[in-house]
Amino acid sequence: MKHWLHAFRLRTLPLAVSSIIVGSALAYIVDGEVMGSPGFRRSVLFLALLTAVLLQILSNLANDLGDHQHGTDNNERVGPQRAVQSGIITPAQMKRAMLICGTLAFLSGCALIVIALGLSLRTLAFLLIGLLAIGAAVKYTFGKNPYGYAGLGDISVFLFFGIVGVCGTFYLHTTQ
Repeated sequence: MKHWLHAFRLRTLPLAVSSIIVGSALAYIVDGEVMGSPGFRRSVLFLALLTAVLLQILSNLANDLGDHQHGTDNNERVGPQRAVQSGIITPAQMKRAMLICGTLAFLSGCALIVIALGLSLRTLAFLLIGLLAIGAAVKYTFGKNPYGYAGLGDISVFLFFGIVGVCGTFYLHTTQ
């Protein structure tokens, strides 16, 4: 289990939860001030935090495997040891963990969206955003043509940990 906790890169989780906390705090501040808004909801906060943490862990697992497959993680790598590169987790085990984590992120995201919005066209829009977030988490350094190696990682972080994380969480709380 210790090896998996290392592969999850727990030190990166504050980034994942920060935008959720900001969006939720804004919803809490305006709670009751926005006409027709349900305002801050603990269920939305909990599920948004869970989904964000799962997406961050998915991204970390995909990054570990992707860097190994592309040869980025090698013996001359500077920084913390990576799980697949060091051999403590096999590529097959990492792929399985990615599938499990991605599935859990999808399910928690679906629960979040349905609890926040019910079933509507808005639900479909947020489902699409969620699928894009899963894709972005995986495609950063994994698979063919990963966007992280093209210098587009900062844009993805800005979009998903900034705009989508804060504004999306606020909207899911308030529906405004």
